Amino acid sequence: MSVGDLAGTLGEAILADVDPDDRLALVRRTAEADQVTGELLQQAVHAARAGGHSWSAIGTTLGLTRQAAQQRFGRTSEIPPSAEERWLGPVTAFDEMRELEIAGRLGWRTVEAGLLRHRMVRTPTRWEHKRVLWTGGLGRHERDGWQVGCRAFPWVYLVRDTGEPAQTA
Repeated sequence: MSVGDLAGTLGEAILADVDPDDRLALVRRTAEADQVTGELLQQAVHAARAGGHSWSAIGTTLGLTRQAAQQRFGRTSEIPPSAEERWLGPVTAFDEMRELEIAGRLGWRTVEAGLLRHRMVRTPTRWEHKRVLWTGGLGRHERDGWQVGCRAFPWVYLVRDTGEPAQTA
């Protein structure tokens, strides 16, 4: 797909179900598209790093210096420094929801997903986890109390605090 084709596809997605004369709606939808493509780029960079590519190679691909690429994409989700965290894995698409359910009962919630693993943070309460396709609006899930734990294309991992005390191991 050429850059022109991609721009056309994005333009069509932004304009879908929006009155083209409603300039603020266009700004809002374009900002949403910018956020989603930014998250996709972040995921792609993390995948490239996990695949062994250097910050220098990633920077060159993006027209950035090695240092600029690392500063822009090297950060991870913001977790308080005192938080207990660990990686859950290896997990696959077939067993990760079962493993996340067990971890959630013990007070762990996902904050980042990588290749065959989830970065988890421990809290004093139980968590529910849900995996949905990254298809756009999450309003119906948010109305039910779900929040985005992390995005890992093509999935969005949702988490919901049950308010119940976590089980002890």
